[in-house]
Amino acid sequence: MNPLLSPFDTAPFSTIKNEHFKPAFLQAMKDARVEIDAITTNTEKPSFENTIEALEFSGQQLDRVSSVFFNLNSAETNEEIQKIAQEISPLLSEFGNDITLNKDLFLRVKVVYNQKDSLPLTTEQQTLLDKKYKSFSRNGANLPEDKKTRLREIDASLSKLKLQFGENILAETNKYQKHLTNEADLDGLPDGAKEAAAQLAKSKGLNGWLITLDYPSYIPFMKYATNRELRKELSMAFGSKGFKDDELDNQKNVLQIANLRHERANLLGYKTHAHFVLEERMAETPEKVHAFLSEILEKAKPAAEREFKQLEDFAKEIDGIEQLQKWDSSYYSEKLKQKLFSLDDEKLKPYFKLENVIAGVFKVSEKLFGLQFEEIFNVDKYHEDVKTYKIFDAEKNFVSLFYADFHPRSGKRGGAWMTSFKSQYKKDGENVRPHISNVCNFTKPTESKPSLLTFNEVTTLFHEFGHGLHGMLANTTYPSLSGTSVYWDFVELPSQVLENWCYEKEALELFATHYETGELIPMDLVQKIKESSTFQEGMATLRQLSFGLLDMSWHGVDPSSITNVKAQETRAFKGTNLYPETEETCMSTAFAHIFQGGYSSGYYSYKWAEVLDADAFAYFKENGIFNTEIATKFKDNVLSQGGTENPMVLYKRFRGAEPKVEALLERAGLL
Repeated sequence: MNPLLSPFDTAPFSTIKNEHFKPAFLQAMKDARVEIDAITTNTEKPSFENTIEALEFSGQQLDRVSSVFFNLNSAETNEEIQKIAQEISPLLSEFGNDITLNKDLFLRVKVVYNQKDSLPLTTEQQTLLDKKYKSFSRNGANLPEDKKTRLREIDASLSKLKLQFGENILAETNKYQKHLTNEADLDGLPDGAKEAAAQLAKSKGLNGWLITLDYPSYIPFMKYATNRELRKELSMAFGSKGFKDDELDNQKNVLQIANLRHERANLLGYKTHAHFVLEERMAETPEKVHAFLSEILEKAKPAAEREFKQLEDFAKEIDGIEQLQKWDSSYYSEKLKQKLFSLDDEKLKPYFKLENVIAGVFKVSEKLFGLQFEEIFNVDKYHEDVKTYKIFDAEKNFVSLFYADFHPRSGKRGGAWMTSFKSQYKKDGENVRPHISNVCNFTKPTESKPSLLTFNEVTTLFHEFGHGLHGMLANTTYPSLSGTSVYWDFVELPSQVLENWCYEKEALELFATHYETGELIPMDLVQKIKESSTFQEGMATLRQLSFGLLDMSWHGVDPSSITNVKAQETRAFKGTNLYPETEETCMSTAFAHIFQGGYSSGYYSYKWAEVLDADAFAYFKENGIFNTEIATKFKDNVLSQGGTENPMVLYKRFRGAEPKVEALLERAGLL
């Protein structure tokens, strides 16, 4: 019996075997095709109900199987799962094309779409109709047959290339480990980081210490290790992922992905991939994105250059460093920050025990949105590290199931993300509630210490939980408009706005207590966290902008004449570079956000959403950070609405006006 083919509420992880996946996909696709056939062969006149709604609720089993499988491929993968992903992805691409290139289906959708002005539809139904029509027109339904065939070929190739790109990065990350046996090489490292490195070595049957490219291992080493040569070696290993002309090299993949995306956009009548993507974003056009990035660059660059000069002078003064390099960045920034603010991440960490921070984000959510959290132990999990919670509203109604997976392991890709195992929607009088997951990579507990987070990790946890709330509090009729199914440059608003609470005394008092003594974080430390929040903000902004510009340099042009990935990248970074170029490293070959994830032509959206979040939080600040009236407005107009309306309409309904870029520049200290 295949557990993926029986109806299930929570994912049946413990009974799923790898051999269940492919048959489940094949059967679910077959069933979905039957549902599509039922729509196209319906003899009744096409209506919103028998065509658009029927299409929306088709293939639900396939959606569930896909979410279980691809979430595991990110959080708990192995060679077998990766192999299945390579086999399945082109089939799913083909299946998607079979729907969007289905002439009979499109004709029915078109009939309904052409009557849209005379149909008595709700705003959400109008959005769904518009989205369904565009899912056909933007995916080739209006193309002649030969071009449809080419589109299918492109989509199948892209699905494989993107997977290969990600697998290469994971393999590169897992491949590198620096085994140290001389304790002097760990000079400067905090005790907790040393203990974690010793524990990691021990787990691999080695003496001494092990440093890897996983963030909890890599970042403390780059920030604290006094051995400059070792920092350089690690930095080079990290920066050269996918760029070594070996079997894990991603240069060819980058060029192929960029060219195929461009060809696809041209086939569909768009000038570039960016023109295609941005039609469905708040930013609308590549020109607007460039203008937006340029406006912030103009304000940030002088500040970044001043900050860099200050850092150079500081490194020269304390260590006689003549030329600051990339591998010096975290190290001297941390030292300078300690000097200016007497603020050391290591002094803060004891106040941020992982369990306390989780309790803190729960309390903040309770005060803002009336949510209640209950840890449960009877839900199937895909790994013992995963914690599970039931979430209720103030009236004790079930809101969502929540999976939390916080520590790195070899089968898990780096970084942090939110995802879902089940969408929210309303059908047959029932409001079906979602199953949401946060996945992060924080330092594991050691034999002597619990998992203690850096302040940066605290903000990461709040960030991902903000995405989580967007999924949990969804309250829409249709699954494809639910939760985080919004314009990409709007999706970061709920996550980034929640980070603001980490800097506020009232919020920190709820959870920032010393893991040994229970003492509340001293208020002078809170004040220093606040003061240091704009430390090197110019440099940080320049770095974010450089990633957005790199993205646009691949996707906002015709890439067919680009032959050298590194040279292209160097051109893109020209206006934002502060550090000397290193020939052996390349960002593009490991830039999973744009070459594997969904951020192609969308990396600017982090900055775009920062404008929204700074403006939104200013509203809270004016009225109290736990003002329930404003929190309710945010929940009702943003969090619960998903993609049911244009995001600017939703934002203005919450805020009363469009966001102002000045709010961001002021918060960042760049005005």
